[in-house]
Amino acid sequence: MIRYALVCDKAHGFDAWFRSAADFDTQAERGLLSCPHCGSVSVAKGLMTPQVRTAESREKTRLPPPQPTTDAPSDTGSDMMVPVPAALATPEGREILGRLRALKAKLIENSENVGAKFAEEARRIHYGEAPERPVHGQATVEEARALVEEGVGILPLPVLPDEQN
Repeated sequence: MIRYALVCDKAHGFDAWFRSAADFDTQAERGLLSCPHCGSVSVAKGLMTPQVRTAESREKTRLPPPQPTTDAPSDTGSDMMVPVPAALATPEGREILGRLRALKAKLIENSENVGAKFAEEARRIHYGEAPERPVHGQATVEEARALVEEGVGILPLPVLPDEQN
C-alpha cells in the first residue's frame, strides 16, 4: 500500500491510500478520485515528506480493550500493547478511535453476517431478488470493485489498530 498526499485544483490537501502507483493513475484517469473538502475531481499528487521511524522513536500505546462483537473474539485483554499512529495517541485520537469502535460495533450488531457470500447477497438485494436489509461480510478487492462499478452501494468497515494481527 502507498499513501499519497493529494491536492485538488482548489488547493485542498488530503491523503489517500492506493495499492500501487498504477492504481492511483488508473483511478485519477477514470475520475474516481475527488476532494473530500469540495468534491473536485481534478486531483494530483502533492509534495510528500518521508516518514522514517527508527526503533528508538517507535512508541507503543496502551489501547482500551476492543468492544466484543459477533465477529471478533472477546479474549483480547486490555494489557495488549499495540503500536498506533501518533495521532491516535492523543486524547482526541483515543476519543475518535473509541467512537469508530462503537460505530463499527453498532453497524455489525444491526446487520446480518452473510460471510463470504457478501458480493452475491449485495447484488441480490440491489436487484430486488432478496429482501432489502443491512448485511456485512467479506469480499475480495475484485468483488468489491465489481460491485462499485455495477452501482451497488457498499461501504468497507474500517480495520481498527487493535484488530490487526
